Amino acid sequence: MQKNVFRVHFTWKEKEYVLKAHDLDMTHPYFVAIKALVLPEESSVLINPADDEIRKKFGRVRQLMLPFQSVSLIEEYREDPDLKKNENDVGKKSTKGEVLTPEKFIRK
Repeated sequence: MQKNVFRVHFTWKEKEYVLKAHDLDMTHPYFVAIKALVLPEESSVLINPADDEIRKKFGRVRQLMLPFQSVSLIEEYREDPDLKKNENDVGKKSTKGEVLTPEKFIRK
């Protein structure tokens, strides 16, 4: 069974971050607690500096408490939208400026 995935956009030390997690706790009056972080996977082929920074800064964190005012957006998905996007990108229109290859140009 797939767990829901939360994508939390927040500011820390004047820099924007986006973290994914399987569990959020918003019962505290001043903080959002992010638990069960979903960190970007390391790739041996391609290194993404943003993903590498996320792993270094938050890789050993068990729970992150963010002040409500630092959080700009919380998205909830039934499954990880980034994994689904990578599997189904071929032949679809780009919405964020990504370069996508139409099906007619793919060797079969």
